[in-house]
Parts: sequence; structure tokens; C-alpha cells
Amino acid sequence: MATIASCIVTHSTSSFSLHNLFTPRNSMSAVGLLSFAPRTGTSPSLATSLIAFSVKQKPGRNSLQVRSVAAPAEDVAGFDEMVSGTQRKYYMLGGKGGVGKTSCAASLAVKFANNGHPTLVVSTDPAHSLSDSFAQNLAGGTLVPVEGPDYPLYALEINPEKAREEFRGASQKNGGTGVKDFMEGMGLGMIVEQLGELKLGELLDTPPPGLDEAIAISKVMQFLESQEYKMFTRIVFDTAPTGHTLRLLSLPDFLDASIGKILKLKQKISSATSAIKSVFGQEETRQDAADKLERLRERMIKVRELFRDTDSTEFVVVTIPTVMAISESSRLHASLKKENVPVKRLIVNQILPPSASDCKFCAMKRKDQTRALDMIQSDPELSSLTLIRAPLVDVEIRGVPALQFLGDIIWK
Repeated sequence: MATIASCIVTHSTSSFSLHNLFTPRNSMSAVGLLSFAPRTGTSPSLATSLIAFSVKQKPGRNSLQVRSVAAPAEDVAGFDEMVSGTQRKYYMLGGKGGVGKTSCAASLAVKFANNGHPTLVVSTDPAHSLSDSFAQNLAGGTLVPVEGPDYPLYALEINPEKAREEFRGASQKNGGTGVKDFMEGMGLGMIVEQLGELKLGELLDTPPPGLDEAIAISKVMQFLESQEYKMFTRIVFDTAPTGHTLRLLSLPDFLDASIGKILKLKQKISSATSAIKSVFGQEETRQDAADKLERLRERMIKVRELFRDTDSTEFVVVTIPTVMAISESSRLHASLKKENVPVKRLIVNQILPPSASDCKFCAMKRKDQTRALDMIQSDPELSSLTLIRAPLVDVEIRGVPALQFLGDIIWK
């Protein structure tokens, strides 16, 4: 079988090891010291801020042991194709909770940045773990520069709980006019205006179901239209577990249909009102609200087209080698196909690495994983996807050096 060689730093012959990236062993004084500093003379603004990266290595008596780990040719992720071109591209990583979506998304973002692409990684998961993955505080709902990569890498954790609090507070001030201000900040103020004219504004006093996804959609709209995000040629989404992700992807269709109904209702009401006013010679036209709503509808169509654009968007399914996770991944892919969202790759994470001698536990675990991997080959939803095998490593993947290590394993 054709093989791809992936160099892994390790002192163990039976497992992948990252300890040498961080911990001196034997007589080695240190493997590497990373220092991070902004380049002098640069502005802290998003458009011009650059991150300098340098590596200093102290000499040691013993060199690191490096071995090659063979991976089947079909495990190649096709990163050359993913990184080629300067056109903006969106990558959404999703799957069952606990399969390592955040680590895979963060490692992909680091890989893009190290290959010359200014990159933004966005978490739409209410239970954020990007900060943990990068070992850096990324909270606050604003763009934060990630320290370490060769090219600019920024992270954004969307904060739906903060948005809910703002939503509740806004509905209680200024007689409810704060709701409009809040929604306008999300780019959805015209909905409030339209609902207000239809005497339905009281429905906004309580955050509706799907607010998390609505906020995420509003951010996608900003990525499409705002100058602030023009510098990014790659945007990676670390999505919420399966159910939330599917609701996010279907939301543009839902809002498009809902806005269409509101516009029709508005037209009927306006026609009736105009007919009555014309009797008394007071006919007037009010198209501003309807025009704004129509523009929002056009923006939603643009977002929907983005999710389905095979040239600029790709959804990557992440799973682990268990029967339950593979089964859910199959259902996820079926749902994504129904939404016409392009999917090319399936990452199977946490696969036990090769071992010369297995303990009883490892042997049983490997047997279960083999059965789950066989399911993929026979599954009509998953067998057509490019299979990427990511090994189980012996430490947590935290910080840019570890993410770069993982990215070199996964994204070949």
C-alpha cells in the first residue's frame, strides 16, 4: 500500500508523544523556547496588526528521536487544494459533541496561517473551548489575535449568553425601543421595525428559540459585507454539536420564507389601508420598511448561497471510531446533503496508534475501533468522503505548538 510519511517527535515506540515539545528529558536542556512579540512600528488595528514568530533552540547533547509513521494514501486530506488560491474560503467543522471538533478546527486555522493565509477561526458553540485549545483568553465576543503563527490568525468566540442578557435588558428600557437598537446591532433591526408596524413587537420581549444561531448568522453577514473582515482569506468555523449546527445551516431558508410571508402580509395590510385612506383622500405610500425587509431577505439568500457554494465553502465532518459516533455522522451527512451543503472530508479522530504489543484493554479497544472503521467503508453516506485518520496522542492538545503538531498529522 502506498504510504505517506509523517515525522513525529517521540521517545516511545508504541505511542505518539508530544511531551518532547514542552518538557526537557534526559540531558536535553530544552527542546525549544518560543517568543512572541508584535512587529515594531505596526498599528494594533486589525487591518495592520502582524504577529512576529521566532523559535530559539538551546543545544543539547542528545538529539530528538524522530520516526516516520505510515498512513494509508487515502488518509491524505488534500491540504494543497485547501490552501491554494487567495479567494476567501470558509471551512465549517462539526459533528457529535466530544469528538475533538475544536482541536481539529484550531489546528486547521494554524495550518492556514502558517501557509500564508490571514485566518479567522470562529466558535459558534455556546460551550466555547477555543480559549482552552489555544491556551489563551479569547472570551468577550471580539476579535482577538492568536500569538504564535507566522501570519495573522485571529479568533472570535460568539457569546450567545451575553447576547441573551442584552436582549432581555434591551426589552425593558425606553419602553422597549432598546430591542430595536440591539437587533440593529446584529444587522436585523428591520425585522423589529416591521414587527412593530404589525403590532407584534411584544413577541421580542423573550429571546426566541434559535437566538444562538441567529447571532451566528448575523456574524456570517458581517464576514460577507464588513471591511473589518476583508483581510481574512480563510475563515474556519468551530461549530456546535450536530443539532445546533443543522439549525444554523437551515436558518437562512427559514428566515427567507418567514420574511417572504411578512412581506406578503405587509402588502395586504398596506393595500387595505391605502384603499380606506383613498376614500378620504389621504392615500400615502410607506415603502421604507418593506424595502429594508427585502434587503434583509436578499442578504439571507446570500448567506444561504454561501453555505451551498462548493467553490468557497466546505463542511468537514469530525467523528471518533465508535459505532454511536459513526452512526450520528452518517445521519449528519444525510442532513447536510438535504441542505445542499458541500461535504468532502471525514476526520476520524482518536484512533489508537500502531503498537508492537497490546495490553488486553488496548486490544479490545482496537477491535472496537476496527469495527467502527469498517462501518464507514460500508456506509452509503460516508464511504464516498475522503477519510482522514487522526491518531490518539498521549497529552492534551493545547497551545499553538501542539496545534501545529496536530495539524501536520491531520492536514497533509
